[in-house]
Amino acid sequence: MKRTLSALALLFCLFSTSTVSIADAGTEAALAADPVAEKRLQELSAELRCLVCQNQNIADSNAELAQDLRREIRGMIKDGKSNGEIIDFMVTRYGDFVLYRPPLKASTLLLWGGPLLLLIGGMLALRAYLRRRSLRLADEKPLSSEEIRRAEALLQENEPK
Repeated sequence: MKRTLSALALLFCLFSTSTVSIADAGTEAALAADPVAEKRLQELSAELRCLVCQNQNIADSNAELAQDLRREIRGMIKDGKSNGEIIDFMVTRYGDFVLYRPPLKASTLLLWGGPLLLLIGGMLALRAYLRRRSLRLADEKPLSSEEIRRAEALLQENEPK
């Protein structure tokens, strides 16, 4: 009885997920009937970052949020909104992070200058480390003849016979 219920539950899960993805594909195909609107969608989607994936734009992402954003953009395009109005809506709703190329302003200054600051900081840290290392190596004195003799005696003592 348990096996039958488990098998039925597994089949239900398999069929329910496949029909959901078929429904999503059908909806997107139906919305793609207008090639001009679809081209605008692709251009806008390439400019907007997927907030779930963060390293993909919403055109390349398969996340549910990206699919919802593409549907939202399609609706705005059908309503006759311009690209600027759509971008402004997304920035108002999600902030500058949604843009792949955020504008240079006070709130995004660290985003633009951060990599340069990290590079300079890393170079300064490396320089300080190398300077301390060279000073430490310069302060080291060679072994005295007595220390060399003791080290050789210890090594000979531990050699396998």
